[in-house]
Amino acid sequence: MNYKTLASQSSTFLALTGLTPAEFRYLLPAFEAAYAKAHPIDRTASGQPRQRWPGGGRSSALPSSADKLLFVLAYLKTYPLQVVLGQLFGISTSQANYWLHHLLPLLRCALDDLGVLPERDGGQLRSRPVEPRESQRVIIDGTERRRQRPKKAEKQARHYSGKKKAHTDKNVLVVSAAS
Repeated sequence: MNYKTLASQSSTFLALTGLTPAEFRYLLPAFEAAYAKAHPIDRTASGQPRQRWPGGGRSSALPSSADKLLFVLAYLKTYPLQVVLGQLFGISTSQANYWLHHLLPLLRCALDDLGVLPERDGGQLRSRPVEPRESQRVIIDGTERRRQRPKKAEKQARHYSGKKKAHTDKNVLVVSAAS
């Protein structure tokens, strides 16, 4: 599986990565820049100065940056075992592990450079100014996850779900819908 074969199959591409091909092409330059910054051409993978010309040695299992980005996005969207991921991309399990550990931080940097990295601290969302939008449509979704029954009575009352008949953590997500 590689980018060249999947780029023309938009529904399969969306199912594997969570992005349309156009969104993928928007993300790709930022990912390439993050990769170039982390792995300069005059340095080896371990950061040592090169003794050979760039490109010397064995060719990569994921040759293009588009293939690398596809690899990490497919992992994040489908979350398969590394054995399965290796089989999909024609690499060994150890190589799948290697690439995941090297590419996940680069994707995070690329998303941060584009300004689309999710906010990790919910308290920060309140302090962020809200830009007025044309659409007032919102999507609200919620879920409850079971948790251990709290010992204190006030915590028990706060976490008890009559619907689930158990003590749960409530997660509610409110997102403004784009037109």
